[in-house]
Amino acid sequence: MASSPSVVLSSPPPTSKDGSRFIDSNYLQKQSHVPANFKWPEEDAASAQEELNAPVVDLEGFFNGDVVATENAAKLIRSSCLRHGFFQVTNHRVDADLIQLAYDHVDDFFNLPIEEKIKVQRRPGSPYGYSGAHMDRFSSNLPWKETFSFAFQDGPDKIVADYFKFTISKDFEQTGLVYQKYSEAMHSLSLSIMELLAIGLGVDRMLYREFFEDAVSIMRTNLYPTCQEPNLSLGTGPHCDPNALTILHQDLVGGLDVFVDNKWHKVRPVLGALVINIGDVFAALSNGIYRSCLHRAAVNSHKERRSLVFFMCPRADKVVKPAEELVCKSEGGTRKFPDFTWSDLLEFTQNHYRVNETTLENFTDWFLSADRSNFKPTHFKTSH
Repeated sequence: MASSPSVVLSSPPPTSKDGSRFIDSNYLQKQSHVPANFKWPEEDAASAQEELNAPVVDLEGFFNGDVVATENAAKLIRSSCLRHGFFQVTNHRVDADLIQLAYDHVDDFFNLPIEEKIKVQRRPGSPYGYSGAHMDRFSSNLPWKETFSFAFQDGPDKIVADYFKFTISKDFEQTGLVYQKYSEAMHSLSLSIMELLAIGLGVDRMLYREFFEDAVSIMRTNLYPTCQEPNLSLGTGPHCDPNALTILHQDLVGGLDVFVDNKWHKVRPVLGALVINIGDVFAALSNGIYRSCLHRAAVNSHKERRSLVFFMCPRADKVVKPAEELVCKSEGGTRKFPDFTWSDLLEFTQNHYRVNETTLENFTDWFLSADRSNFKPTHFKTSH
C-alpha cells in the first residue's frame, strides 16, 4: 500500500491548504483521457459481452409464512450461492419511496465542494468516511468513483442520523434521518436473508439471524462519473466483498458485472429488485460451501451512475467459525479457514491488503503467519 501516492493527470487536481491533492467526480468527468493511474489491465477491464442469467427470488411467500414458497426461495438461493454467490430479490418489503428518497439525497453530499467533503475523509485503517478514487490508499488501478461510507448498528441510538447532523453539519439532518431509516430497512432484510441462507445450508434456521442481530454494518453511497474512455478504466475493480452479505440497489444506468464460468457477465438492473452478494465472512461461515461473489463496476461515457450499498458485517469481536455439521458436509470433512473475528479481517483489508478475489485465502495465510510484518501474498487471481 502506497502512502501519499502520486497521481498523473492531464491537468492538476484541486489542492488543499496543506498541499494534498484530491479528486472527485466533478474533476474526473472533465478528463478527456484516462490518466495512467486510473488505467486497469486489459484482462480486468475487458467489456462483458453476455448478461448473467441469475435467479430473481420472490420473497413474498417467505414473508407471508408460506412453507413451500420459503423452501423454493431457499433452493434458488442455494443454487446461486454454490455457483457464484449472486442473486436478486423482489417483494423484499423495502419501501420504493424510501429507496427513491435515499437516491434523492445522494447528491446532497457529493455536490459539496471538495474542501467540504474532505473534512470527513476516511482515516487510515477505517472503512468510514469520504473517499475520492481511493487516492488516500493506492497509487495505481484507481477506481473511477467517489464514495461516502458510514456505520450502522440497530438499536435505540440513531447513529446514522447523529453522524450526518453532528459530523457533517446541521444542514444534513434530514439526509441523516433518511439514511438512518434506509439502513434499518437493509438490516432487517439482511436478517431475513440470513434465515434463507441457513435453510439452504441445512442448519438451524435462526443460526445466522441470531449471529448478526448485533451487527455493526457499513452503509455506502457511490457515485460513478462519466468516463470518455470507459474501456480503459473501472468504477470498481474485480473483487469479492470481505464482509458477510452485501445488499446493493443500482440505478437503471447499469454497470455491475459478475464473473461466472470464466468470463464477465453484465447484470441488467431489474426494476424494484435488490442485488445480493455473498461475501468472504459468510463464505467462511459456510466453510467454503457458499461462494463469495466476484464482481466489478464498469463505467460509461454517457451517463453517471449511482448506487446504494449495505455491507452487513458481524460485530467486531464475534468469532467467525462454521457450524460443525457444515464441516462434516465439506470436501474432506475439514476446516477451510481458521477461527477469526471481523476485527481481524478488517485490520488485514484496511492496512495490509487490497481486496480482490483471493482476499480470504491470503488473509488466512497472514492470520496464521508467525511474522505478519513480512507477509507476502501467495494466492493470486485466476486469469480473467
